[in-house]
Amino acid sequence: MNKKALRVIISGGGTGGHIFPALSIAGRLKEENPDTEILFVGAEGRMEMEKVPAAGYRIIGLRVAGLQRSLSLSNLALPFKVIGSLRAAGKIIREFKPDIAVGVGGYASAPLLWSAERKGIPTLIQEQNGFAGLTNRILGKKAGRICVAYEGMEKFFPADKIVITGNPIRKEIIPATPETRAEGMEYYGLNPEKRHIFVVGGSLGSRTLNDAMKNWILQGCPSGNDVEVLWQCGKYYKAGIDSFMEEHRPANVRHHDFIKRMDLAYAVADTVISRSGASSVSELCAAGKAVIFVPSPNVAEDHQTHNAMALVRKDAAMLVSDAEAPEKLMEEACRLVHDPEKIGKMEENILKSAKRDAADRIVDEIYALTGAERGK
Repeated sequence: MNKKALRVIISGGGTGGHIFPALSIAGRLKEENPDTEILFVGAEGRMEMEKVPAAGYRIIGLRVAGLQRSLSLSNLALPFKVIGSLRAAGKIIREFKPDIAVGVGGYASAPLLWSAERKGIPTLIQEQNGFAGLTNRILGKKAGRICVAYEGMEKFFPADKIVITGNPIRKEIIPATPETRAEGMEYYGLNPEKRHIFVVGGSLGSRTLNDAMKNWILQGCPSGNDVEVLWQCGKYYKAGIDSFMEEHRPANVRHHDFIKRMDLAYAVADTVISRSGASSVSELCAAGKAVIFVPSPNVAEDHQTHNAMALVRKDAAMLVSDAEAPEKLMEEACRLVHDPEKIGKMEENILKSAKRDAADRIVDEIYALTGAERGK
C-alpha cells in the first residue's frame, strides 16, 4: 500500500546545493505516492526558476533578497524585512493548503517557513551544512523536525527535534565501476592509460579554482605529463576561460562551463578538486572519491570549512585554503593523483560517511510530522 498522498510545499534554492536535494525529496515523495501534490517556492531570478520546471514541477517565485551577514535579531522579526514576500508566502499557503512545508535553504525558504509556522502548519528544515545559518537557527525553534547531515548540531537546534538523515543526492552518484569508468573516458574523450583530476567549482564556477588551473597551465602543467584534467570552469567564467584556452591549448585539459554527466565525471576521476558546499560533500562521499577541498571564504559563517573539516579529521579528505590555492593547489593534486595508496585509503574513509538513503529518511519524517503514515 502506498503512503497517503500529501500536499507539500518545498521552499528554497539559489544554488544547485539547495535545488538538487529539494528535487531528490520531491522525487521520493512521488515514488511513495504519485498522487502527492508538490509545489516549489523559490526566489525570482534564481536558478530554481529554471531547474525546477525542467524537472517537471510547478514553482512560484517570491520577490525576496538575501540576508546580510550583519543582521540583528530585530531584523529577523519580519524576517528579511521584505513584507511583500511574507504576504505572498501567506497567500500561497492559503491557496495551496499544504499538509507540510519543507525548507531546504536559500532566499525563499525563510518567508515561506515563517508564514507556515505562524499558521500552525507542520514544518521541516533540511539543514545541509555542518554550521547552521542564523535564519535556520531561529526558524528551527518552532520547526517540527530538523534533518541534518552532521553530528553535533545540538549547538544550533533543539536536540529533540534533530534527526541525522544525511543530505539527499542524485541517485546516479555511486562508486565507479569498470563499466562506468570506461563510459566516462569515452564520453569526455580521455585516455584511460593516464591519471585523471576532476576540477569542479560548482554550477557558476569558482574564480579561485580557475586561477589555480590557469597558473598551472601557464607553468607548463608541471608533474602533469601523465595527467589529464577535466575542468568545470562555470558558466559565469566561460567567455574568459574559452579565450584563455584558445590561446594556450593544453593538450591534457578538457574544459567545460557545465558538467551534465556528473556521474561519469566522478567515475573517471582519480582525484577531485572541489569547493565544499554541503551537496558537493555528500556526493563525493557517495561516489567514494579522494578529494582536495578548497572551502569558499565567501559564505555565511564559513560553513564550507566546517563541512570539509568533518572529513579531513577522519583522514577522508584534504584541504587547501582559498588563499593558498592559486599557487599550491595543483601541486598538491598532482602529488595525490600519483599516490594510489593514499587515494585508496581516502576512498575507503570517505565512503564510510556516505548516506545514500537520506531522501528516504526525510520522507519518513515528513509523513511522521503530518500524522499520515499510511493510507490509500
